[in-house]
Amino acid sequence: MKLNNKIIIITGASSGIGKSLAFECAKRGTNVVLAARQYVTLCEIGQELEKQYQIKALAVQCDVAVEEDCANLIKQTLTTFGKIDVLINNAGIAMRAMFQDVELDVLKRVMDINFWGTVYCTKYALPEILKTQGSIVGVSSIAGYKGLPGRTGYSSSKFAMNGFLDSLRVENLKTGVHVLTACPGFTTSNIRNVALAKDGKPQGESSMDESKMMSSEEVARLIMDGVEKRSRTILMTTQGKTMVWLGKFFPSFVDKMVYNVIAKEKRSMLK
Repeated sequence: MKLNNKIIIITGASSGIGKSLAFECAKRGTNVVLAARQYVTLCEIGQELEKQYQIKALAVQCDVAVEEDCANLIKQTLTTFGKIDVLINNAGIAMRAMFQDVELDVLKRVMDINFWGTVYCTKYALPEILKTQGSIVGVSSIAGYKGLPGRTGYSSSKFAMNGFLDSLRVENLKTGVHVLTACPGFTTSNIRNVALAKDGKPQGESSMDESKMMSSEEVARLIMDGVEKRSRTILMTTQGKTMVWLGKFFPSFVDKMVYNVIAKEKRSMLK
């Protein structure tokens, strides 16, 4: 798929991978619809994209955990551009707490954003993407292949997203719709700073060494390459690919490997 003049919706576009995706799309000549709760920030990003790349950008305030917001996002996109070529379900939130300590509302909030946000946006966009034989993208995680300690809610939401996208892909084998599951490893962004602690408040300082992670710009480039090539799945980072492969044959070994990695975090919750 050549992306020039395509209409691409990006959720969670106000920061991190979503913001980098907006710039990567604009570089490739696409018009973008930027969705997030931070409307003013989206407008600023959109103005910068239009000035720098001479494309059209639409900012839509949207909380993907709210079904009506997702329906309105698709409606506004069609009112402005008349079609949808690509939907990138990027909006997400993390959590960091042991299951025995975490409040259940935290798990529900993570699932509402990461899983249901993807379902809502895809449900309303799919009829239009069927018309253009476009792409539906889910920005998942390696945590959707291997459960991570202290991230029960996050891993659960990404496992659910992966299953949803897998089913959707098979349903659309004969329709021409492309479904891509993109799984970054740990990426430099503010997702860990705003990750929910056991009481639902942002944890603040990242528990990991951000300097050793992939950049959000590199993640965005790989995702958009995957859209152009109509790839099925993208597993990013050597560590992530190794963990997924080993998990198929040596699951107990991977359990110990993951435990040891997480145990080395700052303020580790593992004893």
